[in-house]
Amino acid sequence: MKIVAFNGSPRAEESGTHVMVDAFLEGAAQAGAEVENVFLARKKIEHCLGCFQCWASPAGRCVLKDDMEDLIGRYSAADIVVFATPLHNDNISSHLKVFIDRLLPTGDPHFEVDEGGETVHPTRGGKVPKFVMISNCGFPEQSHFQVLRLLTKRMARNYKTEFVAEIYRGGGPWLTEPAAAEAVEGYRELVRAAGEEVVTAGRLSEETRERLEQPLIPSPDFLDFYRQGVNQYWDDLWARKG
Repeated sequence: MKIVAFNGSPRAEESGTHVMVDAFLEGAAQAGAEVENVFLARKKIEHCLGCFQCWASPAGRCVLKDDMEDLIGRYSAADIVVFATPLHNDNISSHLKVFIDRLLPTGDPHFEVDEGGETVHPTRGGKVPKFVMISNCGFPEQSHFQVLRLLTKRMARNYKTEFVAEIYRGGGPWLTEPAAAEAVEGYRELVRAAGEEVVTAGRLSEETRERLEQPLIPSPDFLDFYRQGVNQYWDDLWARKG
């Protein structure tokens, strides 16, 4: 099994997103998968021109000459693709959005009707990878991932596939906070287990999904402590900058 993660964080290896993806891929590799971690911030990916030239011929080639041709090859060769992103304005990062937009050549321009009676594009045929979504956000509550939870449903429909795992983490700044190292390592162990489970069972169990939704630091005072700490950080920063 081949798993390729496309990390859309602008901070690449320094990000909380990477902390999560790295643990997931470790678990998947331990279960026997071949894994690859691609940092989109390190790639040259131009914005889609909306010219539809990739749909104008059966070959499906984009007119832009950048790193996307290689990345589409990696995407198409994968059995499972991980979309990883920090939460920006309730949605995926701009790096990941541009990458997904440029996957247009993998689709077919014709119309068909799905089982729900809604118009959709077919695929060009061949293998379609299954998907995983991994994300973290600065806000502490899990409720902030509502848009991503809906997006995964629409993407699964549009790409004729399924999301075998969704892993979301509120309070993302704690993932790279040395003071929270013990709690983060416990969380990473859970994400490693999720990576193993996706390889061995094909999807996350209900028990694993529920555990992944639990607070990073299970304390009744954590939310207030976290909010106050974030506010203090910005107050101190503003004070230093006058």
